[in-house]
Amino acid sequence: SRISVESAQEMYQAAVEASDHADIEILCAAVADYTPAHKEDHKIKREKTGAMQLDLVPTQDIAAALGKKKRGKQIMIGFALETDNEEVNAIGKCERKNLDFIVMNSLNDKNACFQHDTNKITIFDRDGKKTAFNLKPKKEVAKDIIDHALSILK
Repeated sequence: SRISVESAQEMYQAAVEASDHADIEILCAAVADYTPAHKEDHKIKREKTGAMQLDLVPTQDIAAALGKKKRGKQIMIGFALETDNEEVNAIGKCERKNLDFIVMNSLNDKNACFQHDTNKITIFDRDGKKTAFNLKPKKEVAKDIIDHALSILK
């Protein structure tokens, strides 16, 4: 099923509700960490405002909230796009959010991530196991992630 949302808060609410019925949760949405503190209901004209300050507040951490309510054999998969201290940051995120494994990709890898049909990932399991994959088409990357999740269920 598909649940359409328009904001990070709506996604948070929908994910929390849907998680009760999920055996495997793939938390792949890149939700912004911050949102504007105040939302205007109309366009702000440049000519009338001059300099402006934008106040931001943290959004709800969807993965952390789902990790806290995770049940028994439910599998949670997170993602980490990293640029520095990649392994340490990805492993830390996996632990903090109670994930079964995290899929890390790096902006430092050539022909991977954004603006490419290929990606290069490394999967870190909760128990510290590391599995690195070569650069490949994103459809094959998705299959690797699902295969890894299914191996945990066995």
